[in-house]
Amino acid sequence: MADIVETAINAGKFKILVQAATTAQIIETLKSPGSLTLFAPTDDAFAQLPADTFYSLMQDIPKLKKILMYHVAFGDVRFEDLQQIEEVPTLEGSVVAIDSDQGVIKVNDAHILNTDIIADNGVIHVIDQILMPAMVAGR
Repeated sequence: MADIVETAINAGKFKILVQAATTAQIIETLKSPGSLTLFAPTDDAFAQLPADTFYSLMQDIPKLKKILMYHVAFGDVRFEDLQQIEEVPTLEGSVVAIDSDQGVIKVNDAHILNTDIIADNGVIHVIDQILMPAMVAGR
């Protein structure tokens, strides 16, 4: 089996996420042994960002790293777990809210499109938009 990064690359719909993770220098974190959960925005989710916003994020490495680490949770959090919890601590330092309603799960405002893509060092859940930590979003 492959680690989270290799699994994301093999899926083919996370090219921008992998590029951003490389730029933010968090690839080694995502490849590390142990157990992580990645809420992975698709390339389509990144395409929803205005081009100038994406460009400025790719130039602001500390901000980009903070945003990407907000998509990574400690531990192996599976679909069954997401149905029973209300929040998950992230590597960024804050939590994401989990809302489960009749099998539909949201992370903050993002819908989970696909769950439980298993990797050697954790699990990937596919989401339909970028998660913004409160400090970055200015809330």
